[in-house]
Formats: sequence, structure tokens, C-alpha cells
Amino acid sequence: MTTPRPIGVFDSGIGGLPIARQIRALLPNENLVYVADTLHTPYGEKTEDYILQRSLAVTDFLLAQNVKAIVVACNTATMVSIKTLRERHAVPFIGVEPGVKPAAIHTQTGVIGVLATEKTLTSDAFNQLAKRVAGDVQMEIQPCPKLVRLVESLQLSGQDAVQAVEDYVQPLLEKGADTIILGCTHFAHLAPIIEQVAGLGVSVISTETAVAKEVARRLEAENLLSQPTAQTHPTTAEFWSNSDLPLFQKQVTALWGHDAEHRLQIKSF
Repeated sequence: MTTPRPIGVFDSGIGGLPIARQIRALLPNENLVYVADTLHTPYGEKTEDYILQRSLAVTDFLLAQNVKAIVVACNTATMVSIKTLRERHAVPFIGVEPGVKPAAIHTQTGVIGVLATEKTLTSDAFNQLAKRVAGDVQMEIQPCPKLVRLVESLQLSGQDAVQAVEDYVQPLLEKGADTIILGCTHFAHLAPIIEQVAGLGVSVISTETAVAKEVARRLEAENLLSQPTAQTHPTTAEFWSNSDLPLFQKQVTALWGHDAEHRLQIKSF
């Protein structure tokens, strides 16, 4: 069955773009609608009620675009909101959670580090996840309040970015971590610097590929995958924001590619 309905993806900003790119690579026949709730970024500094209300509002907007599934491409929003979203709406929701399980399996020192927002690290969902899958592994957590804003301002290299990453990664290394989890989707944009600062022998775990595979699995299970036909039109990727359009266009062009330049749209929620 061929269905033109798109997959919805949302984040507080541009942190979910690596996940959207992986979905596009794995499922090239699918249309995408990406929503950046940039006016309210970063979620990691907001209350849980605020994050839930924003997640509900963005979900309503995506449902109005007739999406067939929604990817909550934000660790904080997933931890806080996805249970309620699934209870209120019938479409499949795919969330993002820190890769604690693969890190626990991979570590040789028995110490893993988690870089994330304060709200993710203090959420009940994260604590339950850690208890469920970390086992006997020692888990060290590190809030990273500066990194989301660095990414949103496209400061993905240079001394400010390196210094901020060093400030957050070094304490984990000093505690013996040989595996570092990127517990915020924004941090994937800084992965080269994080890997450089962490050094050889330290693995950096991100989850965008795993999330894309889960999207494919869920769509297949619910008979929602789009199939190519001779009449199939080229797939589209729409990008929506509720903040500064010139900045958003610059962000998407830099992090997605020039093919998105004429597909940008802006919407206030």
C-alpha cells in the first residue's frame, strides 16, 4: 500500500535533524515534516508541565499536517511527554532515550558517562531507564546547559565549543568513563569535538540510527510504509519553525543541505 502521508519529527530546535536525516536515508520513499519549536528552546531548562504543553501543541500541529507517525526527536520531551502523547493520540509515537543499554554492554571499565540536559537527567523516566538497563555499571551523569545554545547558534567548532565540551567531558573521564552517551539529540552536532576531547579508547554513543530503524519497524508493523511506484513523485522534506526564519534557513541549509533551501516554511504555534 502506498501512502503519501508524511512522517512528523519534532524537537525544541535543530537537535532532531540528525534523526530526520537517518530516517530519510533509511526510508527514502517517505515524506518528512520537521518542526523546530525554536521559540521555546531549550526544553531542558523548562518545567515538566511546560515541556508537556509544548509537546502537545506541536503534536496538534503535526496532526493537522496529516502525519502518519510522530518522532519525538528530543530526549527531554520523550522522557517527559511521550507517555501522555501515546495516551491521547492513536498515531504511532517513536521517542528517543539515552543509549544506556548499549553503553552498559560496551564499557570495559564499568563506568559510563551521560551528557544530557538537567531535565532529562532528573526525570523519573530517565531514572527508571537507568535502573532497568544499567545493571551493575557505574553511571556518571553530567548536565550540559551550554551545549544546546552553542548548537542552535551553529557554533559547532572553535574555541568556545571546545572549551564547553572539555568542561563537561573531562569530569567523566576523571571518574573512569570509557563510554560516553549523548543524551540530547542536539549533542550529535558536536560529536566530532566530543570524540576529540574524549580521546582514543573512549566510545561516544548516539542513537539516531537506532531511532530510524525503530521508525521503519513501527511503520512496517502497522502497514504504513510508503512503497515506490512508477507514478511516485519525488519525496519532500518540509521544515517548520516558530522563530527567526532567516536563522532557521541558515541552520537547515548548514546541517541538512541546500536541497532544503526552497522548502522552508514557517509557522507560529
